[in-house]
Amino acid sequence: MTESGTARDRLLRLPKTDLHVHLDGSVRPATLIDLALEYDRMLPAHDERTLADYMRVDDAQDLVDYLKRFDTTLAVMQWAPALERIAFELVIDAAAENVRYLETRFSPVLNTREGLTMHGAVEAVLIGLRRGERETGTRTGVIICALRHMNPDTSLALARVAADFKGRGVVAFDLAGPERGFPPSAHRDAFRFASRANLAITVHAGEAFGPASIREAIHECRANRIGHGTRLLEDPELMAYVRDFRVPIEVCLTSNVQTRVAPTFHEHPARRFFDAGVVTTLNTDNRLMSGTTVTDEFLRAHEHLGFTLDQLAHVALMGFESAFLPWAEKKSLLREVIEEMKRLDAN
Repeated sequence: MTESGTARDRLLRLPKTDLHVHLDGSVRPATLIDLALEYDRMLPAHDERTLADYMRVDDAQDLVDYLKRFDTTLAVMQWAPALERIAFELVIDAAAENVRYLETRFSPVLNTREGLTMHGAVEAVLIGLRRGERETGTRTGVIICALRHMNPDTSLALARVAADFKGRGVVAFDLAGPERGFPPSAHRDAFRFASRANLAITVHAGEAFGPASIREAIHECRANRIGHGTRLLEDPELMAYVRDFRVPIEVCLTSNVQTRVAPTFHEHPARRFFDAGVVTTLNTDNRLMSGTTVTDEFLRAHEHLGFTLDQLAHVALMGFESAFLPWAEKKSLLREVIEEMKRLDAN
């Protein structure tokens, strides 16, 4: 077995989290084909390999370009049975690579074109996730996303939906979508509501815009975690704050290279985050559009950024420590995975 193969096998068996994965970016190609036939929707291709190749966004010029592929998946995600199936299959796929805790995110306002309500969309996703939990033992949570380019009133409505499902599977509130020209502070009322509802908060920031976006996310939107945060290095004082106050960064290596925020894997700042003491987690972002898995993301950190396998075990633990779980559940899960890691080391 090659060194790379040995590393992949070990990383596959390593207990992991995926804290930043979009439901509408993580549909199986075969499922996309099935649902398009069922709901009479057009696709750019009708065999799995060709469709998977098309959906993988290696030709994007920026984040906005990357996001265009979501039109294809969202076309079939307007009905409760489709949402339930996609959520269930995401848990199955994650569990197959020993992801022990998964937080998937989506914006239910995008699933209402055929009469489904936002509450109905969330309930369907939760049913699918619960079924996946029962089958695999992988724990899950949902993060509700507001969208930067939409009216702030819509963001507030989404925050209310998130609060309605608090304690029933929804664990946090997020802001996603095109970053440049759409500051997170415009949605402060939604974040204030979410915070007062005692929801955890994460914000996409520092992906398609500079560190000012991260600063707003933390200080005006009360973010507990930052999605991407790729341009954090440009503001050393803010980076020190993020390190000192243990604000986790949800790193997504492959999608950051695809959206050109990082020129190459080798130049991605994740290594420098980790070395500086920033809480660094590795995540898929979109399993379909990025053609990736959590294991792939860990392997790329090993091969391109020089993370040792021991360091990646530490990164995995930081993922569990950063989970939006009740403290007692988090402690229990951490004990489980630490024991599992010890057994992995012994073999």
